[in-house]
Amino acid sequence: LLAPTEMSSPSLKTGAYILIGVGALTMLMGFLGCLGAVNEIRCLLGLYFTCLMVILITQVAAGLVIYFQKERLKDELSRIVGNLIKNYDPSNDDERNLQHAWDYVQHEIACCGWTGAKDWENNEIIINKSMTVYPCSCSNSSKGSELDGRFCDLDDPINGTATYADWPVHEQGCMDGVEKWLKDNLGVILGVCTGVAVIELLGMILSISLCKNIHSEDYTKVPKS
Repeated sequence: LLAPTEMSSPSLKTGAYILIGVGALTMLMGFLGCLGAVNEIRCLLGLYFTCLMVILITQVAAGLVIYFQKERLKDELSRIVGNLIKNYDPSNDDERNLQHAWDYVQHEIACCGWTGAKDWENNEIIINKSMTVYPCSCSNSSKGSELDGRFCDLDDPINGTATYADWPVHEQGCMDGVEKWLKDNLGVILGVCTGVAVIELLGMILSISLCKNIHSEDYTKVPKS
């Protein structure tokens, strides 16, 4: 699903294209590696080694970009989510998948808005209904299980109006929730990344070893004059 124009972000688009490219390269690389190993083709094994090295370098570079550009990425995410919340409309079929994805984030992380529930005060539908409705996925009650992308009615609003402080929603913003989740699962994330890097290094070592063995066999088969 492609986000609408106002949701676009050059950095996020670049990151998506890089991931797509790496995925396609990985599939091609695996095929070439198997073909080269089975048929003992040195050039394919060399290409397999090169692809693995390129992927490993790309992963390291992506990690460095994320680390050193994290504040910029955070600002862009704030802008993207802010536009999403402002234009959130359950009747808009074009953005339904994107809105459901955001509902899922709010429900699973137990958060509301990007910095807090106050972000939803900018939503046009909520404003038109005098703040007497709120996103169901933000709810801290049983209504929070309703992830069909809609608003819940506030019980007994005073004089037909309300503020976000009157909503039965989670107080934590999703930005803090995501950061907390990353910190809590940092060990798992680093472990997975390290495991992938080790497997890639082993693949590079094995491909070089096979190339050397093939070269040695070819050399011994050469008739001596």
